[in-house]
Amino acid sequence: MDLKRQREAMLAALAAAGPVYGVNTGMGRLAQTVLTPDQQARHQRNLLVGRAVGGPPWLSAELTRGLLRARLRGFLRGDAAVSPELIGFLRDRIEDGFLPAVPRDSLGSAGEIIPLAHAFQTFLGIGTVLEDGVETPAAEALASRGVAPFVLGPKEGASLIQGSPLAEAYARVCGERAERLVSWQTVCAALPVDLLGAPQAIYRGSRIQAFLDGAEERPGIRQAPISVRVGPRVLDYLAKTVDELDETVRESEAVPSDSPSFLDGQFVPTTGYHAVELGLRMDAVKAALVHAAEVAVQRLHRLLDPQFSGLSAQLAVDPGPQAGLTPLHKRAAGELHAMRRLAAPATLGSLDTSAGQEDVQAFASRAGAELEEVIGRFFAVTACELIAARQARYLKGTGAPGLAEVYGWLADRIEPAVVDRSLGPEIERLAAAAREWPGRF
Repeated sequence: MDLKRQREAMLAALAAAGPVYGVNTGMGRLAQTVLTPDQQARHQRNLLVGRAVGGPPWLSAELTRGLLRARLRGFLRGDAAVSPELIGFLRDRIEDGFLPAVPRDSLGSAGEIIPLAHAFQTFLGIGTVLEDGVETPAAEALASRGVAPFVLGPKEGASLIQGSPLAEAYARVCGERAERLVSWQTVCAALPVDLLGAPQAIYRGSRIQAFLDGAEERPGIRQAPISVRVGPRVLDYLAKTVDELDETVRESEAVPSDSPSFLDGQFVPTTGYHAVELGLRMDAVKAALVHAAEVAVQRLHRLLDPQFSGLSAQLAVDPGPQAGLTPLHKRAAGELHAMRRLAAPATLGSLDTSAGQEDVQAFASRAGAELEEVIGRFFAVTACELIAARQARYLKGTGAPGLAEVYGWLADRIEPAVVDRSLGPEIERLAAAAREWPGRF
């Protein structure tokens, strides 16, 4: 699309039109107020300044960059009809590392006007950005780049705070992290089958079958615990929910999100700000992750039990004088408890705002924030599982050839616990390593 021509067509249509919501009128309950030409000149700036009512904690750098990229993708569709100059300014700020301080919590509006006001008032030299993690005045950050604050034209302030680019950013970022977690949990589902010597017929055709190549079954074991048996089935469902989230993200990004959008030469109201599809999909992934974590924590507990493993109690080299790895399970149980408290759908619970004009909220970005936390906690659970598997492999002395690369990866990063030691820092390091490593062996 020719963005310059689209902008010119929108300005011409605006000059000939009557009241256009948010452009030459107030917003929300004040939509009936028509603005004078002098008021319109200040209105677009005021839309950003007056709605910046959030505060820390701030979004992560990764999510803030995702928000800016989502806003750019939307503007490049052309239906917002903002100026090429604003699009260029946005692209330049993405490229030069400009990072607005965007609130993560307490965003109770019908769309995302609070975080978006914080994000984009910085383009005007107002508000706060994060420079190497340090809160810095936006005007100072622009000046250090040799950039003058942007001057908004008609409709541009309204366009900057419309839609749900933050929900799209959460869905993209969390979807990628969840895919990586599925890969790691596939590894974690295979490890106890090998280490417990579990019967393997149930895994034929499953996602873990290749890992069990050469694994030995322990004599006398007729059936493994349910947590060990159902791992692949649980992960199949989790992978399905993650795929559905990815599909919904792509659909969302193709839908006009401005209200009004400028379509076929007309101002058309839309509901792109109501990102309930994204929110409900992220809630679904969250629930699937919590169930998968319940299975993982139980699986870890069974690995520590000599009744199931045939190894020493709590995987200690000297049980009794040494506590072994049972504290790993306690850490994992604590992470799971916190995850369970986040499992309720974030998208439910609308309230009246704007004197009843905005009486429904999707809370999609809140669903994203909770999903991000659930994923982070599940990586900690995964690290606990991997450390226990590394210890069990050390005590057992053998392992399936299909898992040789996994065992080698773990041996390079975790020393066996021949005596008790503080494993907290190692859990954090291994969780971080798993987040960076794709988990495909």
